[in-house]
Amino acid sequence: MTIEVSRLTKRYGDVTAVRDLSFTVAPGVVTGFLGPNGAGKTTTMRMMTGLVSPTSGTATIGGRPYRKLARPSRTVGAVFDANAFHPGHTARDHLRVYAAMGGYPDSRVTHLLDLLGLAEAADRRIRGFSTGMRQRLNLATAMLGDPRVLLLDEPSNGLDPEGMSWLRGLLRRLADQGRTVLVSSHALSEIQQFVDDVVVIRRGELVAAGPWSRLAGPPLVLITTPDAADLAAALAAGPAAQVEAVSADRLRVRGLDAPSVADLAAARGLRIHELVTENASLEQLFLRLTTDQAATR
Repeated sequence: MTIEVSRLTKRYGDVTAVRDLSFTVAPGVVTGFLGPNGAGKTTTMRMMTGLVSPTSGTATIGGRPYRKLARPSRTVGAVFDANAFHPGHTARDHLRVYAAMGGYPDSRVTHLLDLLGLAEAADRRIRGFSTGMRQRLNLATAMLGDPRVLLLDEPSNGLDPEGMSWLRGLLRRLADQGRTVLVSSHALSEIQQFVDDVVVIRRGELVAAGPWSRLAGPPLVLITTPDAADLAAALAAGPAAQVEAVSADRLRVRGLDAPSVADLAAARGLRIHELVTENASLEQLFLRLTTDQAATR
C-alpha cells in the first residue's frame, strides 16, 4: 500500500512548517524519513494521519486520505508520542482498551505482548516503565489492527543496544511481509543498517528521495602507495576515475572499485601498500544535504 504525498504545505501564521512537499513511500521497503530538528517531519506525518490539516496539498494512503479509510487502524498504525498512556494502567489494560475500541480480540493483545517483548511486564503499571518499554508499548498499540502501513516517529528513542537490534529486526520483517514502513530517526548510524529508501527534508522542503544505495553514490577507494603521483596520473588518464591526493602517499579514488585500481597499478608496475573501500555513511549524506553550506551550492 503506497503513501503518496503531493505538494503538501502547512502554514502556522507567518511560519511555513512544510512547503510544497512531494514524495512516495513504497510497500515492501523500510523508508527513513530524515531531517534536522524542526524540519517538518512530525508535522508531515501528522498530516498523513489527519491529526493536522494541511494548508494545501494532499497525503493519501492506498489512494485515499486517512479520514476516508473505512477502518483506519486496520490500514495505518502510527507512533508519535511515547508518553500517551495512563500511568496507572498496566500494559495489558492499555492494550485491551484500545483493542476494544478497534474491535480486536484479547488474543491480539496477548500476541503483541509476546511479539514486542512485553509479556513479562504486561501486568506492571506503566508509570514504572522505562522510555524504551514505553516505545515498545506504543508500537504494540499501533499494531493492534495488523496494519499494512506503519508511521513511526523516532521509535528508537530510549532503546538500549539490545532494543535497537530488536527494533531493526522487527521493522525488517514487517517490510519483508510487504508492509509500508516509514520511520523517522536521529540515530543515523543505526537507521543506516536497515533502511532501503530515504526521504530527506530541510526547512519543510524536500532535498532528496530515493534508494539509499543510489543517493550514497559509489564507494570510495583509499590507496596508500609510494608511487602516488604516477598512480594518480594513470588513474586520471581513464574516463571513469576521479582522483584526489590526500597526502604525499595517499589517494582517494571515486569511480573505480578496489580490484580495478589494483589491476591498473599491477599493469604499470606501481606499488600499492594498502587498499581500503570506504562506503559513504548516512550521516555524511545527511550533513551534505542539510547543512546551510550544502543548501547554498
